[in-house]
Amino acid sequence: MTTPLTIPRILLALLLCVSLTARGEDGYRLWLRYDKLNDAALAKKYSSTLKYILLEKESPTLLIAQKELNNALQGLLGTTIGNTHSIQAGTIVLGTPASSPVIASLAPRDKLGAVGNEGFLIYTTTVKSKLCIVITANQDIGVLYGIYHFIRLLQTQQSIQSLSIASAPAIQLRILNHWDNLDRTVERGYAGFSLWDWHKLPGYIDPRYYDYARANASIGINGTVLTNVNANAQVLTDLYLKKVAALADIFRPYGIKVYLTARFSAPIEIGGLKTADPLDKDVKVWWKNKIDEIYTYIPDFGGFLVKANSEGQPGPQNYNRSHADGANMLAEALAPHHGIVMWRAFVYSNEVPEDRAKQAYNEFKPLDGSFNNNVLVQVKNGPVDFQPREPFHPLFGAMPKTPLMLEVQLTQEYLGFATHLVYLAPLFKECMDADTYTHGKGSTVSRVIDGSLENHKLTGIAGVANIGNDRNWTGHPFAQANWYALGRLAWLPALSSETIAEEWIRMTFSNDEAAVHALKEMMLRSRETTVQYMTPLGLHHIMGWNHHYGPGPWIKDKPRADWTAVYYHQADSLGVGFNRTARGSNALAQYTPEVQKLYGSPDTCPEEYLLWFHHIRWDHKLSSGRTLWDELCYHYYTGADSVYHMQQRWNALESKIDRDRFQQVKSLLAIQHQEAIWWRNACVLYFQTFSKKDIPAGLEKPDKSLQYYESLEFPFAPGIRPKW
Repeated sequence: MTTPLTIPRILLALLLCVSLTARGEDGYRLWLRYDKLNDAALAKKYSSTLKYILLEKESPTLLIAQKELNNALQGLLGTTIGNTHSIQAGTIVLGTPASSPVIASLAPRDKLGAVGNEGFLIYTTTVKSKLCIVITANQDIGVLYGIYHFIRLLQTQQSIQSLSIASAPAIQLRILNHWDNLDRTVERGYAGFSLWDWHKLPGYIDPRYYDYARANASIGINGTVLTNVNANAQVLTDLYLKKVAALADIFRPYGIKVYLTARFSAPIEIGGLKTADPLDKDVKVWWKNKIDEIYTYIPDFGGFLVKANSEGQPGPQNYNRSHADGANMLAEALAPHHGIVMWRAFVYSNEVPEDRAKQAYNEFKPLDGSFNNNVLVQVKNGPVDFQPREPFHPLFGAMPKTPLMLEVQLTQEYLGFATHLVYLAPLFKECMDADTYTHGKGSTVSRVIDGSLENHKLTGIAGVANIGNDRNWTGHPFAQANWYALGRLAWLPALSSETIAEEWIRMTFSNDEAAVHALKEMMLRSRETTVQYMTPLGLHHIMGWNHHYGPGPWIKDKPRADWTAVYYHQADSLGVGFNRTARGSNALAQYTPEVQKLYGSPDTCPEEYLLWFHHIRWDHKLSSGRTLWDELCYHYYTGADSVYHMQQRWNALESKIDRDRFQQVKSLLAIQHQEAIWWRNACVLYFQTFSKKDIPAGLEKPDKSLQYYESLEFPFAPGIRPKW
C-alpha cells in the first residue's frame, strides 16, 4: 500500500528537481521562467517589499510552495530571499489558519469561507506594526495556488502594493486527458512519445514528472487521466498499478489526483469472466474488488474515464444495457472511496441511419436523471469531433438532472498538428460563452459546466492533452499556450482570450510592450485564420483520411460513411453544405427554440456556421455581396495570405525573441504557410468541380492539378499508432 509522501521524500524531490531547468532557451520551462526582470526600477521596488518568507509549520505541499516562491524571487529579483521564524518588515507569510498562528490571528474567516478548499487569499496587512503580505487558504493546496498567482503578478510586472485578492476555482474538476498508450505512443499526439515511461516505473522516477506537476499546479489543473480512452485493461493489473501509484505519489502534494481509463471488457480480458454485463452479479463483484485493490495502491485515486460503445470500444450496449447501467455499475463500486466516473458522450454508429451530429443527444438525452450522483457525462464542445469550428453541443442545457463535463482538445488533431500556430482559447471561449437559452438568455455553456445553471455540485472540464516527451513539451512553442489556457479558463471561465494570451506571452517570452502587442495580435487571429484556410463558412470534417493530416474533401467510399468528407459537405452541382434544418436531418431541433430561430434560416444564421446547418446554392449572395462560391474562394485565399502576414510579423520580432525559439517558430510558420496554400488549392479545386465556376479574378491560380493533391499519401503521418 502506498501512503502520502513524507516530508523527507518531498525534500529529496525538491533537491532532485526544484525548477524547470533549461538547456539554452528551448521552451522546457514553459511559463515558469524566473529570469531576472529587465526593469531594474521595478525589481528594486519589488525587492524593497519582499524580504523574507515565514512558514511556521511544514507539510509536503507547503514546502513546495516555500521553495517555489524562493526560486521565483531569487530568479526574478536577482537576490536571495531569507526564510524567517518571526515577523519582520517585508515578510511574506504562508500557510493556513491551522498551520500558522500568525495567520490564525489575522485571516478573515468570512473571506476564507468563501474561497472553499482550493481557493486562496492574498492581501497586504500590518502585523506588529510591520507591513507584510499574507498568502493563505483553508487547505495547503490553496496556498500553493496562491503562490503561483503571486508569482504570476511578478512575472507580468503587476503592482503588489495594497493587495486584496480572493480567488477560487469556478469548476471543481480541472483535468487533463492523456491519450497515451502503454507502448508510449500517443493517439493524436504530435509532441513525441508519452511522458510515462512505464518500463522504468516505479524504479526510476523521471524528473520531468515533478516538472509536469509544477506546471499543472501553477494553472490550477487538479487531475490527470494517464491513459488513452481507447483503453487497455492491462493498466488495471497489479504490475501497472504499482507504476501508477508511483506517479500518484509524485503528483499528490501538487494537488493532482490520478485517474485511469477503464476498458469495459476488463472482467473478461484480465478477470477470467465470460461476460462484462454491468448487471451481472459476478461482474459487479469483480469491479468492486478491483476498485478496492486500486485504492490500496492509491488512497486518493480519482476514478475512471470511460469510452464505451464508440468507435469499436466495448460497452454496456453489447449486453443490451444502457450507458447509465454501465456508468452506475462503476460508480457504485467507486462511491465508498469518493471516486467518480466520467462517462464520455462521444458515441455514434454507422449502423444508425442518422446524422452523426445528432446521435450523442439521441442516446443520452433520454437518460437524464438516470445516472448516480458521482457520475459526470463528458461532452465534447461540438456535436461532431473537435472541428476547427463547430456550434456548441446540443446536450449542453438538455440534461438538467445530470452534471455535464466539457471536453476540449488541446492537441491539434484537426488544426494542423504541432506545426501550425493556433491559439485555442478563442475556440474554447466560443463554446463556453455560447447561450443555450435553457432558462432564458444567459444560460451559457459555462453556467452548465460550472453547475450554477442547475445547482450541481459535481462539476468538471477536461482537455485532451497536447503533451509529449519533446523537450518543449508540446511540439510547437505556442501550443504551450493552449495548455495554459485550459487551466486558466477552468479556474475562471470569465477570463478573456486576450487576457490569457497576454499573461502567457509575458511569462513565456517577454514583457517588452511592442513584442507583447505583436504576439498577442498573432495569437488572437490565428484560430480564425486556420478556419479560413481549412473549413470556412461552416464546412467541417474535410481532412485527410485516418491520420487527419492535410485536406481531403474528396474522401469517400470508406467502410463508414460518417468517416468520409462527402458525408459532411454534400457538395453537388447546386451547392454545398449539410442541411440540418427540418427539411434535412433536423439536428437543429435538438437546440432550444431561440437557438433554432438563430440558425434556422440562411438569412439569420451567422455565416461562420452557414454550411454546418444549410445546403446553400453556389450563386447565393452573402452579406459581403459576393456569391457563396466567390466568398468561399476569398476565405481560403485570405486564410493562406494571413499566415504569410503572420510570418512577416514574427520576423520583425527577431531582435526581441531568443534565437532558438525564434528560429524554431520561423521554420514552423514556413511549414504552416506551405500547408495553408495546400489546403487552399486542394479545396478550391475540388469544390470547383461542383460549382463549375472560375476562381475570382485577382486570385492566384493553383499551380498543380486536383489529381495531384488527391494522389498525395502520408502513411507515416503522426498521431496514429504506427503499423510497424
